[in-house]
Amino acid sequence: MTSIAVLGLGIIGGAWAKNLAEDGHDVRPWNRTPKNFSGESSSIVEAVTDADFVIIVVADPPAVQSVLEQALPSLKSGAVVLQSSTISAEWTKKFADQVQAVGGLYIDGPFTGSKIAAEQRKTVYYLGGDLAVIDQIRPIIERLSQTILHIGPIGAASSLKLAMNLNLASMAQALSESLTLARREGISDEIFFEALSQNVGRSGLSDLKQPKLIAHDYAPQFSLKHMAKDLRLALETSGEHPLPQTRSLNALYERALGEGWGDDDFISLVRLLEE
Repeated sequence: MTSIAVLGLGIIGGAWAKNLAEDGHDVRPWNRTPKNFSGESSSIVEAVTDADFVIIVVADPPAVQSVLEQALPSLKSGAVVLQSSTISAEWTKKFADQVQAVGGLYIDGPFTGSKIAAEQRKTVYYLGGDLAVIDQIRPIIERLSQTILHIGPIGAASSLKLAMNLNLASMAQALSESLTLARREGISDEIFFEALSQNVGRSGLSDLKQPKLIAHDYAPQFSLKHMAKDLRLALETSGEHPLPQTRSLNALYERALGEGWGDDDFISLVRLLEE
């Protein structure tokens, strides 16, 4: 049994905490807004004190910074911090410095896989950092995942995750626009997706979002506000190097946030086309 603090009990963190508890670990879950989660800690300090392993999965860089400011004074020397929030390489290097300064070990640990994957232990981890440290936590996280990829040094995994999410956002927009065109021409969703299933344009994303698009179901598997944040971070990371399609897509996400759709699934961006 390992003592594990899970800081952030959203769609993914909650699933991980549940699965880790089922594996017999001493899980100390915490969330900024109490979730009435089994064994939930009342504070970050309570969750982190004497923990061997700390998992952070929150919304964005300011949220990670807030968590670390509360956690680091209580972090025991040699504890491993897996930072799994989607942030940029620049931020993850800053956070690694903070953890290492108090004697902790840091792994850059974003992941791919939405709610269903997390619940079914099919997360794919992108890890950056020392392989020896990764091996310390491997027996734990391999129970949560179907694949663990070592990407490179700290920061590399965060950059790859932003690249992957940029790709997903672009694919989702192309799917939404092609479906909208077909609908306007009187083609049923059933025919559209049957044709897509026989086309090289079919993807894991189109399979995942097909039932949601047909049912106009926008309950979050991955929220629009988090994808919008990832697009902003990708543009920040790109700097002076242009990503023209991402910049245009980012403007659409900002419009959708203005509509109040931030907590809906990112495929709900299709509503801008319907309007």
